[in-house]
Amino acid sequence: MHNALKPTIQPQYLKKGDKIAITCPAKKLPAPMTDAVALLESWGLEVVLGQTVTANYHQFAGDDDLRAADMQRFIDDDSIKAIIAARGGYGTVRMIDKVDFSRLTNNPKWVVGFSDITLLHSHLLASYNLQSIHGQMPMNIPDASARSLETLRKALFGEKLAYEVTPHADNREGEGSGILTGGNLSLLISAIGSVSDVDYSGKILFIEDVGEYLYSVDRMMHTLKRAGKLANLAGLLVGGFTSIKDNDIPFGQTVPEIVMNVVKDYSYPVCFDFPAGHINDNCSLVLGSSVKLALTTQQVNVQFTSPLL
Repeated sequence: MHNALKPTIQPQYLKKGDKIAITCPAKKLPAPMTDAVALLESWGLEVVLGQTVTANYHQFAGDDDLRAADMQRFIDDDSIKAIIAARGGYGTVRMIDKVDFSRLTNNPKWVVGFSDITLLHSHLLASYNLQSIHGQMPMNIPDASARSLETLRKALFGEKLAYEVTPHADNREGEGSGILTGGNLSLLISAIGSVSDVDYSGKILFIEDVGEYLYSVDRMMHTLKRAGKLANLAGLLVGGFTSIKDNDIPFGQTVPEIVMNVVKDYSYPVCFDFPAGHINDNCSLVLGSSVKLALTTQQVNVQFTSPLL
């Protein structure tokens, strides 16, 4: 939990003709990424595919050493301006400590992905103060909403990002500004106490998850609270909690009720149903960027303000 007050580093935005790489730090791909490559090329980008895109080792895209080497190759190649994770799944935690990210300090580049890639986002912010993009990945592109893909293009090319979200009945009104951090709740829990653990104080926290039991969401939220992660937030964005399961004996609370019960003693704004996570309309978020939240009963505005450079 380092560098809480240091300014964040913003990689250079992409321009047409730039070279970007696709790699798989976690699970293997089930099929070629034809749609994704075509989309990225339509934006004027040159796409380089890593060895992991076709690799196969049990459920992983190659063994841990191969996945680390693939990532390292693209970090070290100064001609590559962005690194996009092809998919999530599970496996980033197995290879992350085999990668030397230090070159990104002097030659920052965008790292893009979500789900299991949350660990990369968290690591880059905690250890290198580096901004990164929580957004759609190549495997998800065939099912992705047009809006979510457009927000990814905007995030990569440096166009203005702002969201108006329909107010949810359980929202807590208010305003808050701070650096945005977060991602998949399970992965945030797995980062606690490690070198990839971000100091949440004064920050806007974003959380989402998929396929979890209600009691598990409750446990993870209480874990964050007990770790001192929730007391000093500037705001909380709750994205998609999809395919959530319950036990034979019902847990008795919805996800919004679970969250609000855990943060009821705090006063910062809380926004539910933010369009990001394991959903088709997974809109892009620039983690490490400065964000302003404004929630009323009539409207919810989320604006990415000028970066702290």
